[in-house]
Amino acid sequence: MATQTSVESKKPLWLPTTKKEMEMRGWDEADVIIFSGDAYVDHPSFGNAVVGRFLESMGLRVAIVPQPNWRDDLRDFKKLGRPRLFFGISAGVMDSMVNKYTARKRLRKEDAYTPDGRNDMRPDYPSIVYADCIRKFYPDVPIVLGGVEASLRRVTHYDYWSDRLMPTILAQTKADLLIYGMGEQPLRSLVSRLQAGEAFASLKDIPQTAYLASRKDFEAKKGDIILYGHEECLENKRKQAANFKHIEQQSNMIKANRILQAVGGRILVVNPPYPPMTSREIDTSFDLPYTRLPHPKYRGKKLGAYEMIKFSVNMHRGCFGGCAFCTISAHQGKFVASRSERSILKEVDAITQMEDFKGYLSDVGGPSANMYAMKGKNLSICEMCRRPSCIHPKICPNLNADHTRLTNLLRRIDEHPRIKKSFISSGIRYDLFFGDHHDPKHREAAFVYARDLVEKHVSGRLKVAPEHTSDRVLNLMRKPSFKMFYEFKKFFDEVNQASGQNQQIIPYFISSHPGCTEEDMAELAAETKKLGFRLEQIQDFTPTPMTLATEIYYTGIHPYTLEPVFTAITETQKTAQHQFFFWYQPAQRAKIMKALRKMGRPDLERELFGNGHQRKR
Repeated sequence: MATQTSVESKKPLWLPTTKKEMEMRGWDEADVIIFSGDAYVDHPSFGNAVVGRFLESMGLRVAIVPQPNWRDDLRDFKKLGRPRLFFGISAGVMDSMVNKYTARKRLRKEDAYTPDGRNDMRPDYPSIVYADCIRKFYPDVPIVLGGVEASLRRVTHYDYWSDRLMPTILAQTKADLLIYGMGEQPLRSLVSRLQAGEAFASLKDIPQTAYLASRKDFEAKKGDIILYGHEECLENKRKQAANFKHIEQQSNMIKANRILQAVGGRILVVNPPYPPMTSREIDTSFDLPYTRLPHPKYRGKKLGAYEMIKFSVNMHRGCFGGCAFCTISAHQGKFVASRSERSILKEVDAITQMEDFKGYLSDVGGPSANMYAMKGKNLSICEMCRRPSCIHPKICPNLNADHTRLTNLLRRIDEHPRIKKSFISSGIRYDLFFGDHHDPKHREAAFVYARDLVEKHVSGRLKVAPEHTSDRVLNLMRKPSFKMFYEFKKFFDEVNQASGQNQQIIPYFISSHPGCTEEDMAELAAETKKLGFRLEQIQDFTPTPMTLATEIYYTGIHPYTLEPVFTAITETQKTAQHQFFFWYQPAQRAKIMKALRKMGRPDLERELFGNGHQRKR
């Protein structure tokens, strides 16, 4: 289907969100109706727009209902009528509960994906609530779940906010199909087969999808990974921990196996993922005719998430860092899918033509800033790999970690006549600079990139994420030794001085991560004081589904070793750790000194507060 355009402007229109907008296009029905927990911003960084535009490119009539009202007579769920093919549901591009609540389970003041930051425009667990509302009016229309919330809850998972082990979200929503990860490839297969006349209920073999099957009619196949059932995990945390190892490994394999799990008298079937997208495939998604603007219904209102990314460029998907607390690989996978230079430069040019563009790109990056175009040298080795990280504990000898293409692309972007400066705000993996490169040319290229980064792409403050100072805790996090942060800071300071700049490093740190003790946090305070930091970017660990750290938090067991791991669980334990971030505040000193004396660390008391406090004891 040709892109719907305005006769007057010849520019792409937003996908319809109301019956009136559908009628303006001459539609009497939509093929697919998407209910979204986020506002509708027609931009490649917003999942509802990506899915909508992708389905539109396949010839479908697609409508979006952003942030429907679930508290009134539910008119938003029936206003567009019945779709010809299916309803789609996405809670949003962030995990809905992380987006709504802090690590201490307090309601956040603002929702960046809602007009004017209102924090009351989506329910808890939107996928479950929206599916229930749809079923009230259209019990026979298929429902397809997608987005981060569904992706991370596709199997039995620990829910931090209710402090319960929950079954697959398919059992909670009674949806017909769940698409996990990035949706273009499974959607292409689903729609093509539906258009060819196949019944929805027969589509059980599409990769990267999950569904519930009747035990009576189901047969396992050779090679299937059979997890402990949901009810077994409720009774035995060790079984839940053991499950996670299989889930993480299969989610990050090119040639994975199907996963099965019994739940409530049925069988959850998780089909293996698609191979990583090719550059042509990912370009197709980013090159769709987005308006790059919020829907006109939000005119005059501020959308924080849009303001943050409207002048930024995402160069790739996927992250091979494998951090224990991060959900990126669980959703996007560990294999990096990179856009072509042509597609990226085309988007840069489109940004420069926006009315309010002043010449500055806010970010040229991705899930990690410096993984563009990196992949295995020998893909047959990657096909057999079960490692959750390509760089921890050391850089894989099969990883092509060459920064040359990335450096050259950034230089081409900066040559654009309307670009004054391009910044890099995405997270930097400095272990790709200082790690053990197996090819000396890769190490040399990494430092060329790093020098360009410091000299040309920092907006005054560079945010990096060492996360902790204890190597024992960092190993549990799957992060590099803090010694590498020292090396990076030394490099950063030297390049700063040589280039005549006065820029700062702003480090991120986490407290209460599994394996971290109060004494570890005391040592973190002393270590960061030596470096001259008074920390700003800090947070408590937030357990989110489908991460290694969350499984340890819930079970108390490391899934790969089945050995116990200490974790701060109670509010008192978390507060005791968190306070060390603020050692420099007078109001905290007495409590911190008391804690240090209790743990028998007068050395740390001296380091933090000097000998004067020791004499007053």
